Amino acid sequence: MSRAFATFFGIGLLPWAPGTWGSAAAIPVAWLLHWLGGFPLLAAATLAVFALGWWATAEATRGKADHDPSEIVIDEVAGVWIALWPLSAGLWHAGVDPWVFPWPGWIGAFVFFRAFDILKPGPVGWADRRGDALGVMLDDVIAGVFAALVVAAGAALAHGVLGA
Repeated sequence: MSRAFATFFGIGLLPWAPGTWGSAAAIPVAWLLHWLGGFPLLAAATLAVFALGWWATAEATRGKADHDPSEIVIDEVAGVWIALWPLSAGLWHAGVDPWVFPWPGWIGAFVFFRAFDILKPGPVGWADRRGDALGVMLDDVIAGVFAALVVAAGAALAHGVLGA
């Protein structure tokens, strides 16, 4: 069960760029969670995925030399969901129909999350170098927070300054 969860039910086993596949697969699931329960459900699910992902990653890597094998993508799921928090929270707060999940927000969250996850600036790289299951999860959480800040700034610019 830990391997299934760590690979996001097999998504991480796809060839070529499993982290990107895991990040992409996380978006429609986030939309479903937002549709079912708004931002509170997405936030709660993110916290649950973080905790279960930490456990699943520890189990999947126990006794192995590679502490962060590419097939483990549950960390990308948590990170992308955090990157989507400003979009989900803003829509939920504004009372927008739950099925609405506008494309600029989720594309921005995906692109900026992947950029921070791949480039590993500052604290993202620090967490990645921990060499343990918590580090595997934390680097993507921090990348998700950075992406969420960019998404929030973009939304503030688009909806505040530009009045869109």
